[in-house]
Amino acid sequence: MNYPNKVAQKIIWPGFFCLAILLCASQPAFSKGVYKTNEQFLQEIFHEGIIPETQVIWLSGDLKDEIKNILGHPYDKLRVKYWQKKNRTAWVLEEIGKEKPITVGFVVNDNELENVEVLAFRESRGWEIKHPFFTRQFKGVALKNKSGLNKNIDGITGATLSVSAMTRLSQMALYLHQHVTAQ
Repeated sequence: MNYPNKVAQKIIWPGFFCLAILLCASQPAFSKGVYKTNEQFLQEIFHEGIIPETQVIWLSGDLKDEIKNILGHPYDKLRVKYWQKKNRTAWVLEEIGKEKPITVGFVVNDNELENVEVLAFRESRGWEIKHPFFTRQFKGVALKNKSGLNKNIDGITGATLSVSAMTRLSQMALYLHQHVTAQ
């Protein structure tokens, strides 16, 4: 065997192998984190740069029960902050994917989702839900009734729990929007 082949066998191929393992193992680490702060999200969706005053809705009574029905469990907060300008609301909600919370920003306009963005993702799996190819399918979605959305949301293999969490949060944002705009 000549010298260049020995170098390839002993140095280059093991180096490529180690690099491949490193890249595969680090993918979950690159996918976790805060992608956008609440403030950045609100600045982007209220284009004039003037963010409406923060409002609060208390989850109690029938509202609390309906949110529990939507999520399948009680929401872990007693109140939810939102921002409203005319018939357009913005919500930053959290739901557990598998073990850790996913923070999602929603914009609802005239009872339809206008924008959905993953602001923070803390799980090691399911991070694909942050990409526009997934979040785009929520645009224009509305409540069918209290029991679901008017459109099926396509899942992502390996991200079933994250997709489910996003779908439930979408329903919650739409329901809360209807509640505050009906008053």
